[in-house]
Amino acid sequence: MKVLKFGGTSVGKPERMHAVAQLITADDEPKIVVLSALSGTTNALVEINQSLAESKKEQAKQQIDKLEKHYRAFCEELLKQDDSRAKAKAIVDEHFEFLNIILKISFNEALNKDILAQGELLSTKLFCVYVAESGIDAVLLPALDFMSIDEFEDPEIPKIKIKLSNLIEKHKGQKVFVTQGYICRNAKGEVDNLKRGGSDYSASLIGAAIQASEIQIWTDIDGMHNNDPRIVKKTFPIEQLSFDEAAELAYFGAKILHPASIWPAQHFNIPVKLLNTMQPEAKGTLITELPNGNGVKAVAAKDGIIAIKIKSSRMLLAYGFLRKIFEVFEKYRTPIDMITTSEVAVSLTIDNTQHLDQILKELQPFGSVELDHHQTIVSIVGNEVAATPAILKKLFDALTEVPLRMISYGGSRHNISILVGGQYKDKTLQLLNGGLFGLE
Repeated sequence: MKVLKFGGTSVGKPERMHAVAQLITADDEPKIVVLSALSGTTNALVEINQSLAESKKEQAKQQIDKLEKHYRAFCEELLKQDDSRAKAKAIVDEHFEFLNIILKISFNEALNKDILAQGELLSTKLFCVYVAESGIDAVLLPALDFMSIDEFEDPEIPKIKIKLSNLIEKHKGQKVFVTQGYICRNAKGEVDNLKRGGSDYSASLIGAAIQASEIQIWTDIDGMHNNDPRIVKKTFPIEQLSFDEAAELAYFGAKILHPASIWPAQHFNIPVKLLNTMQPEAKGTLITELPNGNGVKAVAAKDGIIAIKIKSSRMLLAYGFLRKIFEVFEKYRTPIDMITTSEVAVSLTIDNTQHLDQILKELQPFGSVELDHHQTIVSIVGNEVAATPAILKKLFDALTEVPLRMISYGGSRHNISILVGGQYKDKTLQLLNGGLFGLE
């Protein structure tokens, strides 16, 4: 059995959903199809939540009505038969009745998560109506019946495996299952989610739980590219990556893949394919355990970085100083991306500002604290790149015009990361495309 995940743009228009239905019947291997919300839906639901949180109920009502109108038009184009359209109408009625009821009650965080879940619930139910109309036998497996996270928001893979296996066992002989990406239940049993991009994560967790033969991530681009095609004119898709290389790229900004989605597949050694719904014949990118040769594979950039420098003469030869610094970030569950040290200072970067004020307050006793906002991490990824002198020379020769704030080298043999001001991001990516790949 394999897992096929389709993102929002892959199901965002009726003709895209039609194409997805053809793709899932391209072979006879049993499969679980994971769907995101229709493109634009999650953003619309976030806006509705924001209006409700600010008690702007009239504005929220207008936003709900606009989204409902979009779904009714979508269903008219998606389906042809009257009975199918009647089923779709009932689904849309149900979910928008829920959204309209929320207008009448007090808004809270639990309702926020319930609202955000509506996109995936709608897309999967409507897709099932369409495939039934097309003569495809599919079973809907509600993600809320098996996908769960613990109190630390980590997925409960053993529980997911048991619950999902039991659900599949009830439908022996079934070839196509459909489920929601992104959504889950938390430790309290409430509706929750795997955060933005979480449909990739869902697919990888499901693949791990059922020991899938492969996980396919279908998007609107033909695999992972060597650079950001929105910024750099000449890019090309990478045919093969190792799990380590893909994990570095995903974490440091490659938009095609959610950062958390690699480790479940890697842990169980399940191949991952990145494919293009609009060009299904394209090779895409294959991610496996083994690297496909040495050298630079790709460059990725991660925006919204904050650099923090803690400077103190007291850290000179001070035992336990770094441990105390790290404990502050651990206390507030804030990951550190990059770190450099000297005899009198520590510089590090974070991308999560949720607890920034508390972190800064607790760092004050250690020395002077300086902040640089709007930074960008640019990562150069490939097998053994950090151990190849020729690559290092090309890298720094290419960036003579760019002021570098930090350099992370040696932490991984697969990654060299640099920190630059956000205003230098585009120039850095373009210069690296020429210096490392020979593409101006």
